[in-house]
Amino acid sequence: MSTVRTVLGDIHPEELGVCDAHDHLFLRSPQLPGQELDDLSAARAELTAFRAAGGAAVVQWTPYGMGRRAADLPGLSRATGVHLVCATGLHQAAHYAPESLGGLGDRLSELFVAELTEGIGSSGVRAGLIKVAGGFHGLDAHARRTMTAAAEAHHATGAPIAVHLELGTGALDVLDLLCGESGVPGHRVILGHLNRFPDPVVLRQAAGSGCWLAFDGPSRAHHATDWRMPEAVRALAEAGYGDRLLLGGDTVVAGARSVDGGPGMPYLLRRVRPRLAEAVGAELVDRILSEHPGRAFAVDWK
Repeated sequence: MSTVRTVLGDIHPEELGVCDAHDHLFLRSPQLPGQELDDLSAARAELTAFRAAGGAAVVQWTPYGMGRRAADLPGLSRATGVHLVCATGLHQAAHYAPESLGGLGDRLSELFVAELTEGIGSSGVRAGLIKVAGGFHGLDAHARRTMTAAAEAHHATGAPIAVHLELGTGALDVLDLLCGESGVPGHRVILGHLNRFPDPVVLRQAAGSGCWLAFDGPSRAHHATDWRMPEAVRALAEAGYGDRLLLGGDTVVAGARSVDGGPGMPYLLRRVRPRLAEAVGAELVDRILSEHPGRAFAVDWK
């Protein structure tokens, strides 16, 4: 039976409810100095605000070595009543000190499998997905190594693989590696940030692989996120790919939390949901938020 692996244990897909399919409660990176998501009380307040807006689940894509605070996630889930899914995996090399990556050696897939099946460190919390990252319009050696390890971990566990696409690019290269060379089924791959580079031809080609297409994160000044997203989603739905879509908030810095004056997690339900409903109808948006995440993250765990 397929289940979603939350920080409090495995649940049936339909139990997730309204889900932010890509976000962050905790995140630290040398690329974002002074903007760390590392405040437990702020994380709890953000989840409480999301719950008040109608949210029921959050998938945290923060991978290994970026301040996941896995041990704190069960308490947050219990306190707020929000299901939480935690990630293993590895981001781009720029988000790590060289010595920390060097210390991992050739045991990446072993690490990912252990965090999915045994737990993250001594926390007892098991990850429910593998997060990896591509580069801008391509894959460097680090990305290929990480994604190959993620594919090995998928074959060992069944876990889905969620991919950060740099500025939304490189989707087809990722699919060539994961689904082509490494044999990962398309429906086990989730491509993130496609809203940032909404090429309609690439979107249709990616959807044709059977993968999940995640539109995640409100617009920045140089992104085509909010104002082009409805037309991109409508085009995909009209092409027959409405059942492959996910939505997320992708809060990555402290100033972006709603409790710190930014859009935060509630923005997904407060603004994105009604705007998207105008383009494709409330019924499809409800399925994207409440049904699709359960299908995307549910696994027949090995």
